[in-house]
Amino acid sequence: MRDTRAFGNSFLLPSGYLRQAQWDIFGVPTLFEVLSRMPRSLVAVSLAFFSFTAAAQRHSTQDALVHLNQIQVIGTHNSYNTGFAPSEGKYFQEHYAKAYHGLEYHHQSLPQQLDAGVRQLELDIVQDPQGGRFANPKIVGLTEQEGLPADPDFDPNHDMRKPGFKALHLGDLNERSSCQLFVQCLQAIRTWSQAHKGHVPIFLLIEDKQGRVSQLPDAVVAEPWTADTWNAMDAEIRSVFPEKEIITPDKVRDKFPTLEAAVLAGKWPTLKESRGKVVFLLYNRKSAPAYLADHPMMKGRVLFVNGRPGEPEAAFVEQDSGKPAEIDALVKKGYLVRSRSDYNTDQGRNNDTTRRDELLGSGAQMISTDFPVSERAPWTGYTVGLPGGYAARCNPVNAPDGCKTMLIEPGVKTQEPSPSNKP
Repeated sequence: MRDTRAFGNSFLLPSGYLRQAQWDIFGVPTLFEVLSRMPRSLVAVSLAFFSFTAAAQRHSTQDALVHLNQIQVIGTHNSYNTGFAPSEGKYFQEHYAKAYHGLEYHHQSLPQQLDAGVRQLELDIVQDPQGGRFANPKIVGLTEQEGLPADPDFDPNHDMRKPGFKALHLGDLNERSSCQLFVQCLQAIRTWSQAHKGHVPIFLLIEDKQGRVSQLPDAVVAEPWTADTWNAMDAEIRSVFPEKEIITPDKVRDKFPTLEAAVLAGKWPTLKESRGKVVFLLYNRKSAPAYLADHPMMKGRVLFVNGRPGEPEAAFVEQDSGKPAEIDALVKKGYLVRSRSDYNTDQGRNNDTTRRDELLGSGAQMISTDFPVSERAPWTGYTVGLPGGYAARCNPVNAPDGCKTMLIEPGVKTQEPSPSNKP
């Protein structure tokens, strides 16, 4: 095998061709001279390697400049929800038509969504420390009473009988999840992350569910969350994701007096510092005080709470129905914003992309939908995705000048979103 020598600090060529080449005034062979004496096949390989190396250098340079709040990604609403089985859907539609209208969607497994370019996932969580609280949904008996065919078992592995946090939508009515135990959801996400270590940070929106969580008058009630519950939540997350793989409030705040002060100073991690990691966000604003109790300045906590400007813990601001101008003002200051492009399946049924297109032009870092590009609305084909089929792109509002979307998550392409349509 030929020996090689470095060329231009990044380009390797067989040394025999270097000996035959003319040398420039600095004692280095010119690229033209080297290539002119090489076989065409080796020229092609060498140029390809040179191109790859240059692209890698550009990628590394941009990663050190672009921060995680300067990108934009697509998320899914109730990401765990696999929808209704046939008889359950028929019963729900007949008895709760209005509610069913807004729930007629379903999602693939979490890893499949990540494969399709989704980078923000939402998990609704109930606590069930004893196990079994949600193991016998009433809708199974209700469909049987109406003479409807039996649906497949929603819990063949009896996971709902086990103690621990559960991912579900509506107790007794809509409990089918691609990962029924919260820890299973986390494990699925981390397994995918470990297999795709160059991914941009995955944003995980957590919604705690307490009290009544269903339309049924006598439906099971979710237990209230206590300080011990929140501690258990953080512990369960850390049992799956090691500290080095989580972007926490402590890491962002660092030496600043408050988290908001750090965010307003532009101290979100860069992509170089956050690739292959996850960010946990708490959706319910009313749950923040309980989560922050005994944790001043969020010290030791995993989740970023849903804050508002002026609050010391403000870093993430939910703007589900926010107007683009309001969202952009927050983003320009440094806050992380999540918003929704569609509600209650209406845009999917009407193929109305007005809201979607407004948000795609805004600075919202996370745009959540029931219909990502891999899950078209069955009525119209409506989908939400980033132009060009990218999994992530330079933020339209606050990305630094010269930011190249093709370098945000190189080599990852999904489908184009459905064409714009404004009925």
